[in-house]
Formats: sequence, C-alpha cells, structure tokens
Amino acid sequence: MDLREYLRVVRAHWLGIVLITVVGVVAAFGWTLIQPKVYSADSTAIVQANADYFANQAGTAASVNTLVTGRVKTYAALGESRSVAEGVIEALNLKVSPADLVKQVRVTSAVDTQTLSVTANASTPEKARDIAEAWVTSMGSEINRVESGSPQTKGAVFLSRLDSALLPERPSSPNTALALVLGGLLGLAVAISYGLLRHTLDQRIRSVEQTERETGISVVGTIPEEPAFADGDRLLPESGAVSSASSNPHLFTVSEAFRELRTNLQYMDVDDPPRIVVVTSPLPGDGKSLVAANLAVTLAASGQPVVLIDADLRRPVQHTVFGVPAGAGVSDVLAGRASIADVAHRFGDGKLLVVCAGKLPPNPSEMLGSTRMRDLLHTIAREAVVVIDSPPLIPVTDAAVLAHSADGAIVVSTVGRTRYDVLGRALGNLERVGARTLGIVLNRVPLRGQGAAYFGYQYHGDYYTAEDGQTQAFTPASGPRRAGSPTA
Repeated sequence: MDLREYLRVVRAHWLGIVLITVVGVVAAFGWTLIQPKVYSADSTAIVQANADYFANQAGTAASVNTLVTGRVKTYAALGESRSVAEGVIEALNLKVSPADLVKQVRVTSAVDTQTLSVTANASTPEKARDIAEAWVTSMGSEINRVESGSPQTKGAVFLSRLDSALLPERPSSPNTALALVLGGLLGLAVAISYGLLRHTLDQRIRSVEQTERETGISVVGTIPEEPAFADGDRLLPESGAVSSASSNPHLFTVSEAFRELRTNLQYMDVDDPPRIVVVTSPLPGDGKSLVAANLAVTLAASGQPVVLIDADLRRPVQHTVFGVPAGAGVSDVLAGRASIADVAHRFGDGKLLVVCAGKLPPNPSEMLGSTRMRDLLHTIAREAVVVIDSPPLIPVTDAAVLAHSADGAIVVSTVGRTRYDVLGRALGNLERVGARTLGIVLNRVPLRGQGAAYFGYQYHGDYYTAEDGQTQAFTPASGPRRAGSPTA
C-alpha cells in the first residue's frame, strides 16, 4: 500500500476512527475521575558550614566548601531514611508507618550546589505542605545527630531552611491534560489500526486499484450508486436505461459513467474493437442486465448500430427494462420459429434494436452454445455491435459458453458485496473455456459515505450539470422513445 491508499483507508473509515479516538479521550478522562487526587508541596534547605566549629581550626574557605559540598549527597540520601520519617510522624501525629511515609517524599540535590529540595505528596494540600515543612525540620535534627551526636547541637555542617512550603493550588496527580492527550493518541493509534485491519481482512471489492491488483484484469468502468437508477436486476419505479435526453438530474452521473465505459470499450483494441460483447456477473443481483441495457443505449447514442440480445434464458429482464412485451425472442429465432426482424424492437433513432429472450427453453446452455447461436451472433456482428445480457457465471455455464463464441465478456461486480474469491471463480470459469475477459465493471460505487473515498465521485459536484441546468438522462417511467413498430 502506498501513501494514497493509506489516506483512502483513513477517509473510508474516518467515522470509526473518530469515534474510537473520542472513546480513548473519554476513557482517559474517566480514568482521571476515579484516581485519588495527590497534592505536592516543595520546601528547600541548604547545607551550611558551622562558622563556630571552624573558627579554632586551620583551613581555607575552599577546603570548608569542599567538605560541605561532599556532605550534600550524603544528606540527600539521609533525607529519605525512616529515621527522618519517624520524626515527622511524631511531630504531626500521623497514622502511617515510616516506610509508607518515605514513599510519599522525594529529596533531591542540585548538581554542584549545597541545596536540598524536599517534595512531599499527600491527599490534601494542607497535609502535603505540613509534611514538607516537618521533613526539613526532621532532616536538620538527623544531620545534627550525625555531626554532633545530639539532635539539638550543630556540628561541622548543619541544615538551614531556605524556602517554606506553599499550599498547592491544584493536584499534581492525576494530570488531566496529559491523560487526555495520551488517551487521544492511544485511541488514534487503535483507530488507525482498526481501519487498516478492516481493510486487510475485508475481502469485498472496495477500490479499482485493489481489484486490478487481486485479479490482474483491468477495471473498464465504475457505475455510481444512484437511488433513482436500480437495485440489482429488480427494476425500481424510476429506474432504467440511460438515454440522450431527459430532465432527471440524478441520472446524469450514471450517464457519464456509461459513456466512459463505452469509450474504454471502443479503444480497447483500436484496430479490431470487440463486436460481440457478453455482459455477465459472478452472481445474481450485481446489476448486469441494467449495465448491458445502458451500455447498448450509450453505444447507440454514439451513432453505432447496436443489437441488444437478452440471452438470459432463465431470468430475462430486458423486456421489463425497455417496457416491451415479453413475446417472442432469441429462443424463437434459434428454434426456427421467427427471424430477427420479427422479434426485434427498435428504439430511439433506430440505431438500437432490442431482442428479448422469448420463450424459456428447458435446455438454455445447449441452445446458447449451439452452432446456430454462434452463426447468428457473427451474422449480426457484420452490421452492428452485439451486446448480450447473459446469466451469471458461477450458478450456470451459459455465460461462459456465450463468451467463448463472442469477442469477450465484461464482468459486472458490486462494490461492497462481491468478494474477491467469488470474482476469481467467475473469471476462472471464463478462462477455462478459453473466453476473453474484456474487463471488470464495478457497479454501485458509493457517491457518499465511507466507500466513496475509494473512488472520488464525491468531488464531481455539479460538474455534470449542463449549461441550461438540464441533465442528459431519462427513466423509462416516461417510456423510451420508439421510432416505429416493435420490428426491425
């Protein structure tokens, strides 16, 4: 994965990432609420030489200073002894053991100085201040005892208080700000890991790049998800084929996607472009019938003669898409009961002919794989581009049989639904019969939400709106424009 793909993963799962990060911050804040508050107070003292002690002794000021400085480290360690804690407990009448009290106090010395700093921690500000003050006093007594043998008598060096402890205004622990920052960072790390883990474990189609990487087949079209279009092979009231004239603003993005598919198909092989194209899918419900219908309409809109054949002899739907009687169709032509001219329906300016499935036979695979079907397709292909709506690849062999006789197949898959292993099985079925896969069409690409981050349709905005404020799409709710009777 490159940086762009990581960013797409973050954009796709941004809501989950934000929620997990917020949970981390809230959890950190909750942790601070249940922690006992600790207040810290500081007091400072200095180790000094006893002038009276050195008055009758020979020595220089430098030697005295060296003696005092050397004692500072020793007395810093002495300051954290149980003997000092016992003096504080007695002075403040505390109900705590010396060992536990020592854990609440820290004595430090600055480098190359004679000062000692005492930091006392307690559950209340007053207690912390009192312990810090009493600790310096008790340390002074212990130093006197070490130097002179008596807690009240100063020896060669003694401890003198510099600063008294102040009453702390706020607790030193828990540090709420630091906890919130750490909780947010930890939550963000978990959230990003969650997004990457979902991306890694999710075997459903999510992006063009990953689809091409997993299958080795080019994605030749991405059809955006539009509620006004269709839901799989089941027609919605406002759904249908894209045309060249309408005022429906919701279908224009879909129309542009099919124009892009048309362009990719036409330039797939400039010297010998495919003339017979099978449109299929791995499983039912991927929208292959509507993709076939719209591809045929879009090809015809460019001025090419196009024949759309509904070769799904198990669940035909093209008669519903175009609003024509089921009647006779390709099965009747193959059975010798009719000719193409008898069963074809002409649409638009006459460039598009639609041939329905006709009567459903008991042996569709054998009929579609027959020599008569192959001859029929190649005869039509001399005059027009043939688009074939075929059954799904995995449940039955019809599509693979047809693709073997055609110039190739377009495999329609659903974003967020089709798994890579299922798509791989479908492509394998084509490969086993020696059929060519022209490309993959990703259907129902999200226009909004987390899935849209992979495709970028959310950036198009009103770009597709025509200058006069109208769009270029229509729905069969108003009926397709027909140029005559339903014959060729």
